[in-house]
Amino acid sequence: MEAASLIALPIVLALEPVAGAVPRASLSRDEADELAGLVAADLHALLPQVAQARLVLAGALFDPVELLRPGFPVWATLDELGRRVPRAGVEQVVAFGSHDRRMPAQPLEPAPQFADGPMRLLPLSLLAPEALADELSEQVEVQLVGRGEAGARTADWLMRTLGVRLEHARYLSRNDLMALTCVQYEHVNLAPLWSLLEAALLTPYRGEDVLSARGLALRYEQGRVLAQSPAAWLAAQEGDPAERAHGLAGAVFELRQYAALLDAHTLPLRLQSAPEETGEAGWLLEPVAAADPRYDMPQLYAHEAPGLGVVAVTVAQRGDGGRPHLLAHGYPLQPRALGPLLAALSARYGAAAELQAPGRIVLDEHGRLAAPAIPLH
Repeated sequence: MEAASLIALPIVLALEPVAGAVPRASLSRDEADELAGLVAADLHALLPQVAQARLVLAGALFDPVELLRPGFPVWATLDELGRRVPRAGVEQVVAFGSHDRRMPAQPLEPAPQFADGPMRLLPLSLLAPEALADELSEQVEVQLVGRGEAGARTADWLMRTLGVRLEHARYLSRNDLMALTCVQYEHVNLAPLWSLLEAALLTPYRGEDVLSARGLALRYEQGRVLAQSPAAWLAAQEGDPAERAHGLAGAVFELRQYAALLDAHTLPLRLQSAPEETGEAGWLLEPVAAADPRYDMPQLYAHEAPGLGVVAVTVAQRGDGGRPHLLAHGYPLQPRALGPLLAALSARYGAAAELQAPGRIVLDEHGRLAAPAIPLH
């Protein structure tokens, strides 16, 4: 087989440990070799054509968010390593495990922050000759979804080697994994997020527009997601001030959910109103206006909501008649992002370091995000 002519068919071995069990993150080289032999036997029983393909296995356990990233970097790395093997042996089985607790390439290193997820995924790839690829791909999609339980020997080996009990161990195609993840996001009212992610994974050259459950506009384009700013969303709402403030808190909470998952899938998040603002350390910045040299030093004002803490920070100067002159809004999207956000706002706008906290979300007479009027003395 010429490595360059092989077509990659991505698969996973999906493991569901019993509640509370956390398997180790990787297998040694010898363990990966042993598992690969068991996996090859399982797949050959389901898909006899596997004998004509090269099975490549990574002895590492990942969370779905680590595998479903633009460009599919884990599979791309696994495929590249698998193609480099000039002669894969009679059975065409190649396995990559850890040495001194390190995998052979960085993308094959699972991230520790996802290690306690309810599903652990071991990536596989079938490198098939072009003449076989279409037929084998079709069989992968048909056979695995219906009959993909791992064999008893494989499941027993995994439990003994990983030191955990497993509820299930089954093979899935990458399409199966994507369908399962879609259902999970729909279940928690995040179907629009899946639409953005699916576009980034499958059609990265095309834009995709969605509305969140609360009506926040988001767009995927050019490798990133652009979100409507909470202040812009608020300006389009109706209702009394209390309802609008409550709605803004809900929109920011939803944006935080999106931000956390997009970050896990390595999709950058920016604001539509400020797409070139980099948004470092878990916060987003929305410039509004330039500072006016006639006015006092800018101040930082917190907008707070019960249960969410600070949902936004507004930078403002005392303008004519004590009315606030707004310079920017900042949105902390992670629990530890408030400190870095305040430091960045203070440095950028020359604002006083202390944060003014009225204890509520401050709106102007039009129901827009604002800062308190500052009386003249």
